[in-house]
Amino acid sequence: MNFNAEGNNQNLSFNLDEAAIHPQGNASCGTELNLIAQLLQEQQSLTAVDQFARHYESQTSPAQSRYYADLIPSAKPETGEQYAFEVDLDRCSGCKACVTACHSLNGLDEHETWRDVGLLIGGSSQEPIYQHVTTACHHCLEPACMHACPVNAYEKDPQTGIVKHLDDQCFGCQYCTLACPYDVPKYQSHKGIVRKCDMCSQRLSDGEAPACVQACPHQAISIEIVNREQVIADSEINSFLPAAPDPQHTFPTTTYKSKNPFPRNVLPADYYSASPQHAHLPLVIMLVLTQLSVGAFLTGSALEYYLNGETTAVMTRIQATSALFFGLVALGASTLHLGRPQYAFRGILGLKHSWLSREILAFGAFATLAMVDAALTWVSASSFPELKSWQPLTGHTAEAVGVVGIFCSVMIYVFTKREFWSFESTAIKFSLTAILLGIASTWLTLFILDMKNNSPESNRLMAEAGPLLSKALIITTLIKLGFEASIFRYLLRLQNSPLKRSALLMSGELSNVTLARFACGILGGILMPAFLLNHQTEPLPNITLCIIVCILFIACLIGEFLERYLYFSAVAAPRMPGVLR
Repeated sequence: MNFNAEGNNQNLSFNLDEAAIHPQGNASCGTELNLIAQLLQEQQSLTAVDQFARHYESQTSPAQSRYYADLIPSAKPETGEQYAFEVDLDRCSGCKACVTACHSLNGLDEHETWRDVGLLIGGSSQEPIYQHVTTACHHCLEPACMHACPVNAYEKDPQTGIVKHLDDQCFGCQYCTLACPYDVPKYQSHKGIVRKCDMCSQRLSDGEAPACVQACPHQAISIEIVNREQVIADSEINSFLPAAPDPQHTFPTTTYKSKNPFPRNVLPADYYSASPQHAHLPLVIMLVLTQLSVGAFLTGSALEYYLNGETTAVMTRIQATSALFFGLVALGASTLHLGRPQYAFRGILGLKHSWLSREILAFGAFATLAMVDAALTWVSASSFPELKSWQPLTGHTAEAVGVVGIFCSVMIYVFTKREFWSFESTAIKFSLTAILLGIASTWLTLFILDMKNNSPESNRLMAEAGPLLSKALIITTLIKLGFEASIFRYLLRLQNSPLKRSALLMSGELSNVTLARFACGILGGILMPAFLLNHQTEPLPNITLCIIVCILFIACLIGEFLERYLYFSAVAAPRMPGVLR
């Protein structure tokens, strides 16, 4: 009997009848040797899959390149040039094939998009305009996301100009999502990082078109090489897109072209809509409490200046300890805003360019100095009296560093170029919060001190400092509430500006928060201190004084939390026109 085993190009024959006349051991050994030779021969041959892969690896261009060869550059950018998207608006139908392709290729989450499609409307009833706009990262010449990032998680390729996000470096602070005027970086909560479009850079380097370019059925998207100096020159005339953010902020490189000029009344489809933004509650807590802590130091120094050191010395220990407590709580709350808080130590890597890194360093130094100051107030009065002379120096140094920290906090939001977060508005709000809560916390300190000691020194301090604090609190509250209420004057204007959208939100969807904010401000900052002023000549029962002071402090604190909540949620966030959220 014969058995034939077919290999790739030869047959191996086994004659089992002939093998039978030999001893059984020799027959078994020969069969094993022949089977091993057969297996070795099969391993040297290529399967169909291997042959297919080798065939396409030998090709110099991708299989589908004939469909998009004209949509990507044939050469690399030269000096002073970079890659950029070009969108032919006359070809864009709004089918969102580009969105789907980008989503599938990059494995994005269900609600995560790196490319969006918006809508511009306008014209007249006889010639209406209904224009779809596809948009993704613009790979700007001066990327706001890169300059804002405190951990250097962004890089701009020096040859291609593509702005890439380094996922491993990111610790999820989300500052880039606030800094980018085009709403490009997207936060992925379950990974704790931000991600964005990188123009499918790996595909481009292999001579293949990005997913969105390859998927568009109308060839509306392409990759071109732009001259960087020309991009800057074009930004002077602000010809990017109707109602788009000012291109001179970041110098976006995407080119939108159309044979039909836009009428003057073309606007985004969502131009008259406004929705509350993410409130960033950990940032609300951090900002308010850091300003409270700095304000407590400043109020203590002010009292020492207006009264005298001997009168205020009795409150120094409690004042320093309470200010430190609120400062440490603030720093702890700030880590809750990070997607990957275990990498919080990276926060100062962007010190040269990021205001967030500078804020982290400033408040870290402030907390250290506050701890030293609090420690000195405790040990210098008992164990080490020779250290007493150092305590005022550390206190004043902590105040100065804290003021620097508040300034960095202001600049973090000014950098985003949002009108509601302008320098004047933000600086006034943050400064007045520090003063207001500093006064309110000092009132609480005075009450605790008087309840604990009930000494002639504490009674005298309460009698002298109480009226000053009450008057200062009322004045500060009136100024702050009046300034916050000034936003509503934009409701009377016809132009639908970002500030008007903020006013509409505060008087519409966020009206309950707005009313609660003003109610708390009036209760804690005006009514309670006015009651204390009216009864300054008559000593109040301890229980009554306790209730009034607690209401004063808690109402002021809650009012400032609500004000900061509105600061984040009522801002009109810039983005590419017509992208509905």
